[in-house]
Amino acid sequence: MKILVTGGAGFIGSAVVRHAVREGHEVVNLDALTYAANLANVAPVSNATGYAFEKADITDRSALDDIFARHTPDAVMHLAAESHVDRSIDGPAAFVETNITGTYTLLESARAYWAGMDAPDTFRFHHISTDEVFGSLGPTGLFTEDTPYDPRSPYSASKASSDHLVRAWHETYGLPVVLTNCSNNYGPYHFPEKLIPVVILNALHGRPIPVYGAGENIRDWLYVEDHAAALLLVLEKGALGRSYNIGGENEATNVDLVRMICKLLDERRPDAAPHERLIEFVDDRPGHDMRYAIDPSRIREELGWRPSVTLEEGLALTVDWYLANEDWWRPLLKIATERRGTGT
Repeated sequence: MKILVTGGAGFIGSAVVRHAVREGHEVVNLDALTYAANLANVAPVSNATGYAFEKADITDRSALDDIFARHTPDAVMHLAAESHVDRSIDGPAAFVETNITGTYTLLESARAYWAGMDAPDTFRFHHISTDEVFGSLGPTGLFTEDTPYDPRSPYSASKASSDHLVRAWHETYGLPVVLTNCSNNYGPYHFPEKLIPVVILNALHGRPIPVYGAGENIRDWLYVEDHAAALLLVLEKGALGRSYNIGGENEATNVDLVRMICKLLDERRPDAAPHERLIEFVDDRPGHDMRYAIDPSRIREELGWRPSVTLEEGLALTVDWYLANEDWWRPLLKIATERRGTGT
């Protein structure tokens, strides 16, 4: 296929681009190159045959129409989004603009392109979303594809809105869509403002490792390379109009996750051990969801997908990648170190 990937210079988007190119697909990478995007993320495939990059904003309808007309993709994988909860607390307008207005604009451009295709039955629009649209779980239970939406932050509310738009364009106009909602991703090329890279890089520099509240919030962790493989599978084989939850089946409290990373660093940098001494509990973010956990039964039973690594294995791969790729993360530290999302 020729796939138009929006947000393909971001964390998850770049993993999709790298995976798709390795699988032999042609890829058009559309990205506005905002603060968290980095073309170094796709450097391993940037010279590959069939890869192209387009700098454009998904709110720019004329640019989107031009890209569709010139590249004639077989499918869209829509990952472009503002995604950091703390930033959404401080500045929700950007999340409304990109995640809601941008998704609407992309849907309309894709719909016009699809309507003019010679073989419209082959087209697919894959919308990639988050488990945060479902709200917060108690100590038990799992999010399924039928869980009612209950977003709690400006970020998750904007993603819930985009999910509803995609479903409406399928029901109203017949646009051939598939949707996925994933758990927390981690792995190589993760922008250094998110929890796992913050822990790794602060520990390496001997700085305090901030943990919100008591660190008892629970997340299900999904290795980004596993996620990319699942997304391509859903694009190719998922049933139209259907959504699929993608989870890592790896639940952990935030503080236990941090301690796991500290132990891995103790083994690799014993001179600075124990890194756990750097943990510092800080004021919680407003409206911090207590627990997310995904039931991935549908994608497992219908498409045969399961995560390939455990949390312990994935964290080891991630720590080793950051230790080996200082040239990638060092220029980003200034952008990512400021505390956000205090609600003040």
